[in-house]
Amino acid sequence: MKRLPILILILLSAGISEAQSPDKLLAEKILENENFEKVNALGNEILKSGFNAGSGYSEVWIRDLNTFLVYSCRVRPQKEVRDALMPFFFAQGFDGNIIDGYQAPGNNIKIDNYHVFSRYDMPGYALHKNTVETDQETSLIQAIYKYIKETGDESILKEEVNGLTVMERLEYALDFLMKYRTSEEYELIWGATTADWGDVQPGHSWGVKRDEYTTPAIDIYDNAMFLIALENLMDLSDDKTKIDTWDKLHTKISQGVRKHLYDKENEKFIPHIYTTCSPFSGFDENEIYYHGGTAVAIEAGLLSHEEIGIAIDKMKKNVEMSGAMSIGLTLYPTYPKNSYHKIGMNPYSYQNGGDWTWFGGRMITQLVRNGYIEEAYNELQPFINRVVENDGFFEWYTIEGKPNGSGVFRGSAGVLMEAIEELQKWAHNQ
Repeated sequence: MKRLPILILILLSAGISEAQSPDKLLAEKILENENFEKVNALGNEILKSGFNAGSGYSEVWIRDLNTFLVYSCRVRPQKEVRDALMPFFFAQGFDGNIIDGYQAPGNNIKIDNYHVFSRYDMPGYALHKNTVETDQETSLIQAIYKYIKETGDESILKEEVNGLTVMERLEYALDFLMKYRTSEEYELIWGATTADWGDVQPGHSWGVKRDEYTTPAIDIYDNAMFLIALENLMDLSDDKTKIDTWDKLHTKISQGVRKHLYDKENEKFIPHIYTTCSPFSGFDENEIYYHGGTAVAIEAGLLSHEEIGIAIDKMKKNVEMSGAMSIGLTLYPTYPKNSYHKIGMNPYSYQNGGDWTWFGGRMITQLVRNGYIEEAYNELQPFINRVVENDGFFEWYTIEGKPNGSGVFRGSAGVLMEAIEELQKWAHNQ
């Protein structure tokens, strides 16, 4: 047999290798996706216009601001972003708790069913505290961390607020969670019973205030947020003693989550550990899979690479079974009708099985960071397509794809822009 020249063999081999490289082909698709640039452009426009959660909210909520602050830093003056964060410290409670949000003076302040109050030293501000949720303190710690990493402005940590520096107030917020929101039995963070990452409890028509009818519960979302906040504080601090203490606490919480909240047999997080009794009856709550809390748990490093693959497979199956449009599906199966007293919490509505870009986008980012690139790209498309089709970022969607809630929702923009950025970084490195 006549042999081909070595140079020709090398060239042919290189051509075949290039043609058969799935990573190269996927990288090209990512970098050539024009819709990504459309979404980024739309996102930048709405982030230029404010720090409130969206068109349906006049409040600056910390759980929302935490998810788009990085991109606000790129389109707004640094001082404005810093100024948007500082009221949370001025309004910090004497026990260390952090408010949910505020309405600044002159912003058409409305009094509603939220826990609204004022302070003598913050004239004109309406302050809000949802006492059901336990993510305000951790969201603020994460937001300050992101602000510093994006801007390099470490001076904010030394700024003094009513006798304490911002860094001391972050530690004070952490102390609040340890003293007043930690279960003695399980040594995990607790809050009121909600649907996954939601902020509405089942036993009330509005559902944002803890009272004698509240059912305390431990869930994955609050504890994952706590772990991320601990990591952020360790990175911000230069106090070796405190870092060592927080590192040990991080290990203890991580181990506690795996022991008490992760169901090894069913390869999922259980919805709740109840410290008293369950507010639900007539169904097995552990059949419900929490999409949002699982995404945040991955960010907190609580699942192995293999377990992340199992998680995305379960989410995709849930989307197929429910008929939803994306893995932003809050949870599946849903809580049955009348499980929640709040109007709008029926099955596949709002936080009970609504389709939220705000959390689905976080899952995409975690898929990229953990090497599930093709899955991330494919599962991102429904989110991107509906932004382009609707010319904007809606708060949530029905499983049929109908937009609901705020027509402008900045959290959706922030998480999608982050997911796109992570994919493009990967593609540029191929």
